Amino acid sequence: MEEERIEESSERLLRTGSTRWVDGSEVDPETTPWSLHDESESGEAYGSVRRRLVKKARRVDSFDVEAMEIAGSHGHHSKDSSIWRTLALSFQTLGVVYGDMGTSPLYVFADVFSKVPIKSEVEILGALSLVMYTIALLPLAKYVFVVLKANDNGEGGTFALYSLICRYAKVNRLPNRQPADELISSFKLKLPTPELERALGIKETLERKSSMKTLLLLLVLMGTSMVIGDGILTPAISVMSAVSGLQGEISGFGTSAVVIVSIVILVGLFSIQQFGTSKVGVTFAPALAVWFFSLGAIGLYNLITHDYTVLRAFNPAYIYFFFKRNTGKAWSALGGCVLCITGAEAMFADLGHFSVPSIQIAFTFVVFPCLLLAYIGQAAYLMKYPDSVERIFYDSIPEGLFWPVFVIATIAAIIASQAMISASFSCVKQSMALGCFPRLKIVHTSRRLMGQIYIPVINWFLMTMCVLVVATFRSTTDIANAYGIAEVGVMIVTTTLVTLVMLLIWQTNLILALCFPLVFGTVELIYLSAVLSKILEGGWLPLAFASIFLCVMYTWNYGSVLKYQSEVREKISMDFLIELGSSLGTVRVPGMGLMYNELVQGIPSVFGQFLLDLPAIHSTLVFVCIKYVPVPVVPQEERFLFRRVGPKDYHMFRCVARYGYKDVRKEDHRAFEQLLVESLEKFLRREAQDLALESNLEESDSISERSRESRDSGFPRGDGTLELRIPLMGDQRLDEAGISASFEHLSAALPSSVMSSDEDPSLEYELSALREAMESGFTYLLGDGTVKAKKSSWFIKKLVINYFYAFLRKNCRGGAATMKVPHTNIMRVGMTYMV
Repeated sequence: MEEERIEESSERLLRTGSTRWVDGSEVDPETTPWSLHDESESGEAYGSVRRRLVKKARRVDSFDVEAMEIAGSHGHHSKDSSIWRTLALSFQTLGVVYGDMGTSPLYVFADVFSKVPIKSEVEILGALSLVMYTIALLPLAKYVFVVLKANDNGEGGTFALYSLICRYAKVNRLPNRQPADELISSFKLKLPTPELERALGIKETLERKSSMKTLLLLLVLMGTSMVIGDGILTPAISVMSAVSGLQGEISGFGTSAVVIVSIVILVGLFSIQQFGTSKVGVTFAPALAVWFFSLGAIGLYNLITHDYTVLRAFNPAYIYFFFKRNTGKAWSALGGCVLCITGAEAMFADLGHFSVPSIQIAFTFVVFPCLLLAYIGQAAYLMKYPDSVERIFYDSIPEGLFWPVFVIATIAAIIASQAMISASFSCVKQSMALGCFPRLKIVHTSRRLMGQIYIPVINWFLMTMCVLVVATFRSTTDIANAYGIAEVGVMIVTTTLVTLVMLLIWQTNLILALCFPLVFGTVELIYLSAVLSKILEGGWLPLAFASIFLCVMYTWNYGSVLKYQSEVREKISMDFLIELGSSLGTVRVPGMGLMYNELVQGIPSVFGQFLLDLPAIHSTLVFVCIKYVPVPVVPQEERFLFRRVGPKDYHMFRCVARYGYKDVRKEDHRAFEQLLVESLEKFLRREAQDLALESNLEESDSISERSRESRDSGFPRGDGTLELRIPLMGDQRLDEAGISASFEHLSAALPSSVMSSDEDPSLEYELSALREAMESGFTYLLGDGTVKAKKSSWFIKKLVINYFYAFLRKNCRGGAATMKVPHTNIMRVGMTYMV
């Protein structure tokens, strides 16, 4: 009965031409003959084909290659987790993450009370209560206790949330996901049961509707664009605010001098980014530590000296009195109040540079109490001297400490820009890995922490834009009027994505999940309504920068998806290669050809162009596909999939290299070539062992009974030999984890005589041919593709693809530059993709 079911399943698969291998990868209907030849030699009968499809426990797919050996490369939490290391990271966060938020006491109350004049203590207590609860609610309650826990194995930011969602639902618009990807240990999805039905409903809705996929992507790109836009505005306003303090102290120091000195400082600030986040953080952290200590000490002094009754502001009723008394003016003052949380998003966006505990400790025990004391102290001073509101920070400094505090404040304001610069680097790298940004050079500045990176092109672009902003506006007024637009916009995007994570992944109780956007989203929308009213007063600037980056990222993603779909349509049928024979219709000469392409399955059309243009082709061919999966890190032992393409005498293989968006790729082609050959040899030996194993199992008369028992139990029999599991192929569902485990135990359990590859005489021949090809040298076969819109396309599509996307492709970093391959080792052919 069991054999009949398997036979029927196999016949149905051959008729429909669509199935999956036991390792989870799909067989294209269009290339079914290739797949069958891939699994059997041309002379084998149907029964052998059936056995190959059904009885293999797991294809020999994995090999170890190419990953920089960095501590923590297998996950963010594998860093040195000692308390001293965590405290050291916490200290560094002061200089990198909290600079922007730490300098807010310089101008928050001055901006708030410029909209609401102080007429009684209600204004002071109401404004103080508003600031205190804003900091407690958004940075502390939302980010420290909730959002930081939504990290993707230690990586933060909007793209980290997007990658989490992509793992649980197929919402990525680039259709290169394989079922085999789900075998990656960091990809494994463990779904609890209580809210599973609701989560599956959300998953199905996201996967079924293309409009939902596009909307989700646009939301993520919008949030990322605003973070990068903040990376432009924050340095500009921070440096100008610092330098402007000299105007009242040095005679003749006018606006032009402020602009010139600000530009010089900005150029110096961006020039030191190449030394890395750790060095910058260690350098800046002591200054910010002194700054926060000064804020807390001065605030405590003012509280004790002037009016300790301001502690009444802990009663939130004063917020109600504040709005009741001032109505419209109070609403306008929210635009100044929101400045107290600018830079809060850096806690999540910069997470890859540090760790969750380090950021939590620094904010909870240093930043939060010091900021509270600073604002409480300023409010206490205003209770006694309400006319000092314009220079509240400097006037509240104890006499004799003005110049030391002024110097520290100036340094802190300059350092504040570092948070958003680091966050911009992280966002760009994540967007590149997920196919939403053109390829750029990335420099990893730390051998211990992979998240610490430096992107030269983005760095100099941010510097140029900052200089232009300073030189054009020549004042912080217009920028400050809507400085919170980008910050509040990113917060709303984060709230939306975290809510989706709660429903889809965490499967939180529905009421609790809805409370999150109801509480935090409502507060953020109120703030957004206040800051949007200042668009005409300078608020258009962050929106303009965000729009530019949004267009670049969406255009790149849109063009990349169309190009990939075009390659899938135009790929070469395996029938065609079979007709050409093992010579591929040309001469096979010694050497190894590495053909880079983006297809995860099928023969790329560019290979056909090589066959037409070249009089000879290499004796060994490897189709290499570099693919990013939505996980931070892919372990080395699970990084690559290897597969034979065609019969053995074709000497053609496929290699799918899977990377996470935090993975480091070596830029050494020699090391890559050596590891590739070693791994290919392992693959061939493992394949021979697999054939020998299968041959021995075929001789057993009780294969059906033993297979059924193994499938039912998944445990070894009494004789100590674990049997292969035979899934029902007709159901199109595989217990992949069980299959993988079964194969590993089986390989270890069988005697060496069964696993020996010496019984296969073709193995040594193939290994010798591989060595001969390696000794003859490597050649990188690359397609120089041009993407053009079809003539029947709309005008807008032609404009986007033929000009904008073409410009980005022409100016992004190519594959040869990424691998640092010598030009003498590269062969290119031209291709035109009509999309």
